[in-house]
Amino acid sequence: MKSVANEEVARRFPCLHPALDARAAVVEADRCLNCFDAPCMGACPTHIDVPRFIRKIASGDLTGSARTILDANVLGASCARVCPVEVLCEGACVLHGKHQRPIEIGRLQRFAVETFYDAGGKLALRQREERSQRIACVGAGPASLACAAELRQQGFQVRVIDRRPLPGGLNTYGVAEYKLRAADSLREIEMVRGLGVEFEHRDVDVTSLTKIERDFDAVFLGVGLGAMHPLDIAGADAAGAGTIVDAPRFIAAYKTGAPMRVGQRVVVVGAGNTAVDAARAAKRLGAETVTILYRRQRENIPAFDFEYNHALREGVEFVWSTLPTSIAAKEGRLTLTCVIVAQDANGQLIPQPGSEFTVECDLVIPAIGQSPLLELLSQVRVVATARGRVAIDRATGQTANPKFFAGGDCVNGGREVVDAVADGKRAALGIAAWLSEQANGQKPARTEAYVG
Repeated sequence: MKSVANEEVARRFPCLHPALDARAAVVEADRCLNCFDAPCMGACPTHIDVPRFIRKIASGDLTGSARTILDANVLGASCARVCPVEVLCEGACVLHGKHQRPIEIGRLQRFAVETFYDAGGKLALRQREERSQRIACVGAGPASLACAAELRQQGFQVRVIDRRPLPGGLNTYGVAEYKLRAADSLREIEMVRGLGVEFEHRDVDVTSLTKIERDFDAVFLGVGLGAMHPLDIAGADAAGAGTIVDAPRFIAAYKTGAPMRVGQRVVVVGAGNTAVDAARAAKRLGAETVTILYRRQRENIPAFDFEYNHALREGVEFVWSTLPTSIAAKEGRLTLTCVIVAQDANGQLIPQPGSEFTVECDLVIPAIGQSPLLELLSQVRVVATARGRVAIDRATGQTANPKFFAGGDCVNGGREVVDAVADGKRAALGIAAWLSEQANGQKPARTEAYVG
């Protein structure tokens, strides 16, 4: 096993989509057709006015361009880097129909917002009058940050509470380094802090959440998902510390500067976007071979096609229709026993007789989905859950307990950062409307619960 010095991480994880310079940005912006109906805008969960911000780049109004983006999506800088634009805004670009390359919307968005930040630009309060109502956002990921920023911009007093020492949630700890560096996530958070949003680092349990409910006028739950599902095979418990590391912990470790060791051979179990991120990271951290084991066929892969193709180009190997059944450790090396499976008419996976084989490796990274974080939420008064998710009114983000609102992965089950931002802003507007109703003595109408 070899250790990778922290300073090497930056060198080994260059940005996936390098920033445009000013000239290239104007050239790219001039390609935009400024569509009236703008399908790219409809494809963005936060509905950024894409033609407008691109026109402003073309005309040299970079501050106006950035403000157009940030008014719709306060995390526009990070979303410009991590959004799967190939299947969202750029995927909807009308230039596809003309057999031309789509506008590089993500890179243009990054150029506008980062130029604004580099010039000392700050987010602005829309409501100059301070409001007395206090809102707690539990969790410091994208959903809570978007909710907090929107409420603070309307003059409310907002505190973000999170168990981790650094805010940002997925953006800081879970997004691959070549997409978004932790430092860039934290710079964006400083912009939110600059609005007057307070941040508090502490664990939240049932007792403290009950106190939060008592002390604040409304509570937003943006707690994300829980732990990664364990690799439930024989020998996993005895494999030894550091030889089986789940994908979120693996990514968080190298992103935040923790000592990181990879061996010559790494096996990733699972084939979603997080699995691919972990596999590519292991390759960049020095592993000679990285193999992804997936229980189904290529056509069933959960990862986006462009993520899969990037992994292939970086030398990641894929083994299909394979299930690990046991693991054994000897002198720091692992032997993973696997079996080939076939899918029957009902979608069940059937081990094939005589198909057992072994894979030698130094590190196994399970990436087989995260469990819902419901142990705490299930004990909160009247917050209803269904299918492992918090049930909300889709229009407002309000839960069955009218004082609690929710959004992000704990509601939608684990989508993109931009979806969490959209959820957070929607809930902020719902909170503002509900607090106004409370102040005016109105009784909110009863709504149907939604499960993402």
